[in-house]
Amino acid sequence: MTTAARSIEPVSIQVEFEDNRLLPAAFGEHGRNLARIEQRLGVSLNNRGNLVTISGPMDAVEAAREALDRLYRSAGRGHNVDQAEVDAAVRMAEGAGSDMEGGAEPFIQTRRKRIVARSPNQAHYMRTISDHEMVFATGPAGTGKTYLAVCAAVAMLTAGRVDRIVLSRPAVEAGERLGFLPGDMRDKVDPYMQPLYDALYDALPAEQVVKRLETGEIEIAPLAFMRGRTLSNAYVILDEAQNTTPVQMKMALTRIGESSRMVITGDVTQVDLPGGQRSGLTDALETLDGVKGIEFVHFTQADVVRHELVTRIIQAYDQRDGKQGDAK
Repeated sequence: MTTAARSIEPVSIQVEFEDNRLLPAAFGEHGRNLARIEQRLGVSLNNRGNLVTISGPMDAVEAAREALDRLYRSAGRGHNVDQAEVDAAVRMAEGAGSDMEGGAEPFIQTRRKRIVARSPNQAHYMRTISDHEMVFATGPAGTGKTYLAVCAAVAMLTAGRVDRIVLSRPAVEAGERLGFLPGDMRDKVDPYMQPLYDALYDALPAEQVVKRLETGEIEIAPLAFMRGRTLSNAYVILDEAQNTTPVQMKMALTRIGESSRMVITGDVTQVDLPGGQRSGLTDALETLDGVKGIEFVHFTQADVVRHELVTRIIQAYDQRDGKQGDAK
C-alpha cells in the first residue's frame, strides 16, 4: 500500500481532555467549534464528556487532534475561542507536519496581550523578525504583516532592546501631496497612519501610546520625513512599501543605523503609483535577493487571518487577473 493510500484510509481515535471546565470554551456554544473543525477538515467529531472521538482520513484526523489540543490550551490561557481562533488552530495544525523550523512556537509578549501565530507562515515571520536586522514581508491584506511587526517593535521597546520605534508609510500617494489636505501636519498625516495607530493601541495601554508619542520614543511619520536621517537603536517599519518609488526605497533602506532593525511590508499587487511607475518594493525584492543579512517572507491568501470572506475576495481577484493575463 502506498503512502498516499494510507493517508486517506479512514481511522478513528479518541482524545481525552483533563479539565472538563475548559471544554465549553474550547468546544464553543452547542459545539460550534467542533462543527467548524469538521467542516474545515472533513472529519467527524463525537463528544462525550471529556472524550472526543475523531474519525476520518488519517492526515485529517491528526490535524483535528492537533487543532483540538490548541483550542484546549488557548481556553486554558483564558482566551476567547471564537471562529477566528478555530480557523487559526486548523491552519497551524495543517501546517504542523511541514514546519521545518521545529522547536517551540514563537510568540510576542506585549503589555496588553500575548500574540501567537495564526498560520505556519506567521510563525516563520515571527521567528524571522526576531532573528534578523532587515526583513521584507510581502503578501495580501489580512495576513498580519504590519500588525505583527508593530507588536514585535513594541515588545523590543518595552524590553529595552531598542530606544525608539519609527513607523512610516508613503502618505496619500508616492508623491505625498500632503499640502492639499486641511489642517496642520499631524491632521494631514494621521488618516494615512491609522493602521499603525491601531496596532500600537492593541499592543500598549492607551496612556502608554500617548506618552511615548509625546516623548518621541514612538514616531509616526510619512516617508519623506526620513530623508537625511540615520536611525540608530531603533525599530523601523516601512509600511505600504509598494507605493514607494525605487529612489524612495533606497533612501529608506539606507537610513538604518547601528543596533537597529527594519521591517518593510507591502503588497506588490496593490501599487497606487501614478502613470505605471515602477514600485520601489518590486525593485528592492529583485535587487536585494541574495544580499547577506536581508530576509524575505512571502505571505499568500492561505495566510489571511481576517474574515474568511477576505480570502474569497482575494481568490476572486486573483482568478480574474489570471484570466486577463491568459487573454493577453
